[in-house]
Amino acid sequence: MKHYLDFEKPILDLQRKLEELRQHPETHSLGLSFDEEIGHIEAKIEETRRQVFTNLTAWQRVQLARHPKRPFAMDYARATFNEFSELHGDRLFSDDRAVIGGFATVGAHKVMLIGTQKGRDTKENILRNFGSAHPEGYRKALRLMKMADKFRLPVITLIDTAGAYPGVGAEERHIAEAIAVNLREMMTLGVPIIAVVIGEGGSGGALGIGVADRVLIMENAYYSVISPEGCAAILWKDRGAAPKAAEALKITAKDLLELKLVDEIIPEPFGGAHNNPQLIANTLKEHLVRNLDSLKTMGATACLRTRYEKFRAFGHFTEAKSA
Repeated sequence: MKHYLDFEKPILDLQRKLEELRQHPETHSLGLSFDEEIGHIEAKIEETRRQVFTNLTAWQRVQLARHPKRPFAMDYARATFNEFSELHGDRLFSDDRAVIGGFATVGAHKVMLIGTQKGRDTKENILRNFGSAHPEGYRKALRLMKMADKFRLPVITLIDTAGAYPGVGAEERHIAEAIAVNLREMMTLGVPIIAVVIGEGGSGGALGIGVADRVLIMENAYYSVISPEGCAAILWKDRGAAPKAAEALKITAKDLLELKLVDEIIPEPFGGAHNNPQLIANTLKEHLVRNLDSLKTMGATACLRTRYEKFRAFGHFTEAKSA
């Protein structure tokens, strides 16, 4: 069953009208032939789709980033990469299924692939903890990154999480420390790192695998220090103000590129990545291979220097002179 978002309702209404007309052709307008009326509605559907998806608000893009049919990290592991061999466990506590990782190839490049993984249904969401990792998830990711560094393999991370898990158990096992260690260690890895925000990029949960030489973001993904609902609850005391918060946070791909917080936007199929999973998988592969080819020409010293400079350049501000 296809899932429609609120802002897609005009398209859905027209598609239902088209389906009814095809099932009951005797109801078509007498002023037009049946084929003419079908063509008219189909043209109206395409025009409505164009109007809707070329004028998306920040909140509508957040909704697309959370679309239940959107490809997840494991989907890309199968469609974009070859020979993915998953590795498990952090060798300290347990195996966090919200984080996946292992050896893979993309194009001619052997890589270490790491990503946050959501679930499609209730059972899988419980298994994956809705894509919100525990400390052991970040420690597993770090173990795999260090393995990649040892074998001189580039690291690719796929980010799709509302944030790290904020529960009591995660706090007891030091979630903040686990993320902080990842930030420090990723800054010093001597291999190329590419991070891709494929859906939600929420807070430190995303940044815990997001320190990279190249940060890419899909057209309808978002990357933010806090969710729009969380921001709305703090600033307006009303989660219903999430659309206003989404605009204010500047979390869309276009905003982030203008702010130089990401390096590239990966275009999605019209209507979102879920409308053509194979096309977006191929597009992701093209961007990854091109960036890996570019980073391969840089030595480890140059990579470390430019990575450091990249993140040090974030957060510029100016102070007004006092009167």
